[in-house]
Amino acid sequence: MGTLGRAIYTVGKWIRGTGQAMDRLGSTIQGGLRVEEQLSRHRTIMNIFEKEPRIHKDVFVAPSAAVIGDVEIGHGSSIWYGSILRGDVNSIHIGSGSNIQDNSLVHVAKANISGKVLPTIIGNNVTIGHSAVLHACTVEDEAFVGMGATLLDGVVVEKHSMVGAGSLVKQNTRIPSGEVWVGNPAKFLRKLTEEEIAFIAQSATNYINLAQVHAAENSKTFDEIELEKMLRKKFAHKDEEYDSMLGVVREIPPELILPDNILPNKASKAVAH
Repeated sequence: MGTLGRAIYTVGKWIRGTGQAMDRLGSTIQGGLRVEEQLSRHRTIMNIFEKEPRIHKDVFVAPSAAVIGDVEIGHGSSIWYGSILRGDVNSIHIGSGSNIQDNSLVHVAKANISGKVLPTIIGNNVTIGHSAVLHACTVEDEAFVGMGATLLDGVVVEKHSMVGAGSLVKQNTRIPSGEVWVGNPAKFLRKLTEEEIAFIAQSATNYINLAQVHAAENSKTFDEIELEKMLRKKFAHKDEEYDSMLGVVREIPPELILPDNILPNKASKAVAH
């Protein structure tokens, strides 16, 4: 930061300090009648030390999620509500088209019993189910980790493999490609079918599409939200026979039609009505 930059920063700091002092003075004068507004200190994207998240511009990060420190996320991936990615003592890398679903935790290791320093690496088109915990492990491309599963330090989940919901995968376990592991501790159950392997890829695609809708909804302004509420009330669904008796034809405005990639038949039905 140059001399001019430091000067501007200092002036800005003085102005903010003056505003805070005036707010405190006003609150004191109002006494017991004052109403205090508490601002949330939650930050969706947060640096720590010198470490800064590197997130592709089309990644969806839900407002209540937290991406902290040395975290890299590739294009088309999504981080869902309540999830925490904490790259403080090591790095987290997430490839393209992967989804970290609601309330999941991804962390790393600075050291462990084996003395290894381990990051967390998640490949491309990976699905991590709700409330999963991934700690200093590797999940390769097009793998699937079920809801509530826990992967401990040094675990490797190979491509086209699946960890069942609620499973605990012990340290340094390697799950071979094409296998399903379940249980506490997780053990081999069976081989994946071709249909299940195709489902893993489709699951990632579904979440890419769904993330686009959530990103659009979260980017709406207050006025856009209020307009949509008014339109939904005005164009609330009525029985077709009831409408025909009144001679009413209801055309759904485009603002209320979900994208084709979420409900493929929705748009066509809306036009037909």
